Amino acid sequence: MFNLWLGIIFMLVHFTLFLLSYRFFGRIGIYAWIGMATVLANIQVVKTVDMPLGIVITLGNTMYGTIYLASDLLNERYGERAAKKAVWFGFFTLLASTAIMQLALLFEPSSNEVAQQSQQAMNALFGLLPQIALGSLCAYFVSQFLDVRLYSLLIKWFPARNQLWIRNNGSTAVSQLVDSLIFCTIAFYNLYEFDIWLSVFLTTYLIKFIVSVCSTPFLYAARNFTFKDED
Repeated sequence: MFNLWLGIIFMLVHFTLFLLSYRFFGRIGIYAWIGMATVLANIQVVKTVDMPLGIVITLGNTMYGTIYLASDLLNERYGERAAKKAVWFGFFTLLASTAIMQLALLFEPSSNEVAQQSQQAMNALFGLLPQIALGSLCAYFVSQFLDVRLYSLLIKWFPARNQLWIRNNGSTAVSQLVDSLIFCTIAFYNLYEFDIWLSVFLTTYLIKFIVSVCSTPFLYAARNFTFKDED
């Protein structure tokens, strides 16, 4: 149960820091958060933890979920164009950080023990399996643009302020389903039997959806922030 309670605190910390980033820095804070989140989510995904009922999850799901929160907030406050710009910004950040760290890994470390241990740690965090890297990039690109488009449509269909929860969870539920499907299909192709693959896919999507639902009150709070230089 320790991991479950810590996971709840972990999620609340993510959402609270996201609100602070927006409160202190406005729209720029959202873009900065997306850039940070795309990098940290891919580092956290290396670590898996056990949850009750025999569920195994990766820590990156929570951080990755805040990217949807960020793009939905941009769409809600600043429009579809601003949200699409954020998606491109996150995609570039992901590509750039990946390329830079792959080059960094190519350097031969010093022969001393500390340098060798550091190299092993960096390999564990940033060493890429091409199949997983491709799955991550494709899933991010498709699902994020889909989320932006769906949110824009839902604004037209459910425009009332009190229908924000429909716009947020509706767009995210569909786009994260597509995200999980693309990632699991590409990353785990020919690696697992279908029953194992299906279990990974379903649990991944379930955790992402729970994170999305839990983020809704924070989106309501962020929408009410006012900034003299923006509003």
